[in-house]
Amino acid sequence: MMRTATFLLLLFLVASSTASAQFLPQGLTDEERNMLPLARPEVEERGFTAPPSGPVRTAAEWEEIDGLCIRWTSSFQVLLRDIVRYAKEQTTVYIVTTSQSTVTSYLSQGGVNTQNIVFVNASSNSIWFRDYGQWNIYADEVGELMFVDWIYNRPRPLDDVLPSVLSNLLSIPLYETTASPTDLVNTGGNFMVDGFGTAFASELILEENEAGNPYGVSTKTETQIDGIMSDFMGIDRYIKMTTLPYDGIHHIDMHMKLLDEETLLVGQYPAGVADGPQIEANLQYVLNNFMSVYGTPYKVIRIPMPPEGGQYPSNGGDYRTYTNSVFVNRTILVPTYEQQYDTTALRIYREAMPGYNVIGINCNAIIPSSGAIHCITKAVASDDPLLISHQPLDDTPYVTQDYTVNALIRHASGIQSAQVYWSIDTAAGYQSVAMTLTDPANATWTGHIPFQAPGEDVFYYIHAEANNGKQQVRPITAPDGWWKFKVLDAITSVSDAQMADLRVYPNPTNGVFDVIAADRLEATVSITDMTGRLLLSEQTTDGRLRMDISAFPTGVYLVRYDSRAGSVVRRVNLIR
Repeated sequence: MMRTATFLLLLFLVASSTASAQFLPQGLTDEERNMLPLARPEVEERGFTAPPSGPVRTAAEWEEIDGLCIRWTSSFQVLLRDIVRYAKEQTTVYIVTTSQSTVTSYLSQGGVNTQNIVFVNASSNSIWFRDYGQWNIYADEVGELMFVDWIYNRPRPLDDVLPSVLSNLLSIPLYETTASPTDLVNTGGNFMVDGFGTAFASELILEENEAGNPYGVSTKTETQIDGIMSDFMGIDRYIKMTTLPYDGIHHIDMHMKLLDEETLLVGQYPAGVADGPQIEANLQYVLNNFMSVYGTPYKVIRIPMPPEGGQYPSNGGDYRTYTNSVFVNRTILVPTYEQQYDTTALRIYREAMPGYNVIGINCNAIIPSSGAIHCITKAVASDDPLLISHQPLDDTPYVTQDYTVNALIRHASGIQSAQVYWSIDTAAGYQSVAMTLTDPANATWTGHIPFQAPGEDVFYYIHAEANNGKQQVRPITAPDGWWKFKVLDAITSVSDAQMADLRVYPNPTNGVFDVIAADRLEATVSITDMTGRLLLSEQTTDGRLRMDISAFPTGVYLVRYDSRAGSVVRRVNLIR
């Protein structure tokens, strides 16, 4: 009875705040904090509370989408109109509002028509669609599209049911982590996924489900949380990082973003400033303990965290961020603030993501509320996905052998054909070579680009067609976008940067670890103690080697890597 009364009180306050156009921030208000715990409202045709019966895969943000969802509010009309302006050129935009005519009029005033827009007539509490919106999962990697909805970590009942509204509108099955023992509180801004079972979050996910949590959900251990995410979303590796001291909402999308399966875009402050030290510590934790889905170290691209009026969050500045961007098929919408900083950020995106239409949208009005573009948008994934995953080829020494291109390619109807398109001069066009299914069990297709002369840049992309006629390219921006590698001179074929990119993983280790070098050359890998005494030496033909030092005493050892390009030494810490 008390929970019902509290819920009715909140509905009254919601109605009052809606009438007065009160803006709800991304964080909890004092009133909301006092209302926890809160019963969720009963809504007809809500989703399944048991997990899907078979294996599922959570889609990555860079995959094809059929729609982008926003919630309209008069508080940020200019920002929302700009998002709609560019997103509708790439996909359907779903606008949640109870005032369609008002929104239509405002869009029209800015030269934005309603083509590719669907108005969703539903009430809501706040603009933060990322946090309460639906997540896209596929049955068996590329099968039926389904939604997953967590318990929203804010007492905003109208927001909390919007995934159900979208599910009913689009006839997409909905699964919910709302019933014990799988009742789970989570928030979308604190979740990013690589499309193949690895997800990243801050430790907020642990705190909000621990004993004494204010949401009324049953206490969860980390193992139990991981199990729920595995069952409902196919997450088999859930990487959690220490929360940041100045990011009050503890959402990782405020300082980190996955650009593809192996590339992390990471916000960077000046040395020692604001959240910079903890961001760096978290990044090193990831790099030292986890590999990409390809079994290789994550690549890292740094992007500035710009000040506001010369001030950073540690001394009163807004939490400005460029990582709070959103993919919309061939477009990336990036928050901007001041030209002197924006120019650098947009250049970093364009260099990292060839072919994408990188659009900057001014977010000065919304960033004081601890969010930007990513925080207020949510995708509806393609209901007919053609999945292509490929680890781009690195710069390679000159040899008279073709370059092998392997890719995972899958579609529910099967794959009819696949090709690699390649060029050494994109202005002159591309040539194609057929790919063949070389590993049916793992859906691996293989093609071969002819070897090229030293010094040439080779540009390439992959095209596939499914048995039902669906076609897809990867990168999704091809042929304007591409992957590229350089054919290096046989004598000076490895750059200093490649030599420096030697990883020892995991570190610390219980004894067995991998040595992975970017040069991929024949090399000798030796282990010495701190006095330089040789303890172990082995050979590798491709810059990769698994070592076992479990027979040695605990302590610090030196790993020396010697190839024709030079030598690199790393430390490894042996623990028990």
